[in-house]
Amino acid sequence: MQTDETRDRQAALERLMAQYGTALLRMCCLYLRDYSLAEDAVQETFLKAYRGLPKFRGDCSEKTWLICIAVNICKTMMRRPWFKITRQSVSWETLPLPAPNADEEAIELTQEVMKLPPKQREVILLYYYHGLTGKEIAKALGISGAAVS
Repeated sequence: MQTDETRDRQAALERLMAQYGTALLRMCCLYLRDYSLAEDAVQETFLKAYRGLPKFRGDCSEKTWLICIAVNICKTMMRRPWFKITRQSVSWETLPLPAPNADEEAIELTQEVMKLPPKQREVILLYYYHGLTGKEIAKALGISGAAVS
């Protein structure tokens, strides 16, 4: 028999998945450059979020919290030996829900951003793509606000 707390957590998780699932999947695809791995990362993100919901104090937005979890999961996956020896690539066409009105110039710009070193790329993607503030980016990436600037 489910308690009210369990039902509330499940409802909250379903809302988070509906609201942020596609954006997280797209972000994880850009990080991991592999659609299947990105799906795994998003699934693990929501599993960790479900477990952590009772501890979530609201010090940051839900979006920032989820992005922080997803980024850490992607980084963990990228440190695994099998990840380093396999060639990960995802084409722009296979990313979920391409950006609306993406023209040739926007696609070219995104490709150039993806060539940046990881730390710079992360900040740019979180700021311009996800609309996070400098403070939210610092929290999501576990870096100082000065490093974001």
